[in-house]
Amino acid sequence: MAEAAAQFQKGLDQLGRLPDTSARKLHELEFWSALGAVLLAIKGYAAPEAGQAYAHARKLWEQLGSPSEFLHIPLGQAFYHVYRSEFDSALRVAEDLLNGSRQRNDSGGLVLGHNSTGASQMFAGKFASSRSHLEEVLVRYDPIFHRSLMHQAVLHIHIPSPVFLGIVLFCLGYPDQALAQSNTAIVEARRLAHPPSLAGGLAGNTRLLSLLGAEASLAERADQLVAVTTEQGFPFWRAMGIICCGLVKVRNGEVAEGISLLRSGSIAYRATGATAWTPYHLALQARAYELADQNEDAMMLLDEALQIAETTGERWFAAELNRHKGHLLLRQGHSEAAEELYRKALSIAWEQEAKMWELRAAASLARLRRDQGRRAEACDLLAPVYGWFTEGFDTPDLKETKALLDELT
Repeated sequence: MAEAAAQFQKGLDQLGRLPDTSARKLHELEFWSALGAVLLAIKGYAAPEAGQAYAHARKLWEQLGSPSEFLHIPLGQAFYHVYRSEFDSALRVAEDLLNGSRQRNDSGGLVLGHNSTGASQMFAGKFASSRSHLEEVLVRYDPIFHRSLMHQAVLHIHIPSPVFLGIVLFCLGYPDQALAQSNTAIVEARRLAHPPSLAGGLAGNTRLLSLLGAEASLAERADQLVAVTTEQGFPFWRAMGIICCGLVKVRNGEVAEGISLLRSGSIAYRATGATAWTPYHLALQARAYELADQNEDAMMLLDEALQIAETTGERWFAAELNRHKGHLLLRQGHSEAAEELYRKALSIAWEQEAKMWELRAAASLARLRRDQGRRAEACDLLAPVYGWFTEGFDTPDLKETKALLDELT
């Protein structure tokens, strides 16, 4: 990948010596778009160099009438904006791609447009709409007819869709379906033997496993992710792997070492220019500090995470951030403030139709009610939420809720 970037740059230098004709512009378009895809892998999705390459490519693409064989250019731009937490810009690019493809009846463009729109909406916490777009990708994608979509793209396009869909389905309250989608992406990425696709699939899978609390699987996947990304020189995905390795250490009781890895992974991640997922990363660090009885540091991290979420609009984890802060305040004896935050978490979860976040917030509020001697009220609050679920009964979330309900009744 690094050698490819160097060769593309040499080609662009040579093209600059030729007369400024439409033929030269077409060659430049090919070189800039290919260079952008390579830079996404070796620098990161949010790297300024990648953004500049796609900006050059987009300008040429529009000058040449937006040829359909280069539809991956707006796709690359959308993901660049997503990982810089510029979600409005990402959504505009994605929706332009989607609308233009509808007008041209371009099935490949529709696949790319639904993919980038679904990913952008996931970060915004618009889970139902995101699910619809991502599932549309899986319905529309044809591995033979759409083979050309891989041309100058950093990932096989049918890999990120189930990865994002896994996160969305988990938040919506379908953890078994979520894991099935995410695992499918890993199997397919291994079959393709394409390192960037495998790295992207593993990164998404580790995030889902961290949310599920699947410790053994998370440790294995995190090690695989670090190994692949170290070998291939993919700093963006490697940083995610280090963060997950730190989380594994924390959950295994090696808190000090885990905190060190969480910090170093987060620093490496931000060094790529990326800010998306940062509220989640900060929440992981806050939980580690809480386990180390460093509650003030934990609170500072959660406040920072909430501020970033408010500023950028990354709301997919907002309910959990409020619930976690409420938990910390309760530990300090501020039960009224904790209840207010639990109710805010519930409100966000209702708004987003996020049944998993609703379950966690309801369980936290039910425990508070139990400790206040209001057991019947706690049971009435929690039972309907738990009763909604039709799968995932082996996950820690539902097991803990079932145990709490048994205690309350």
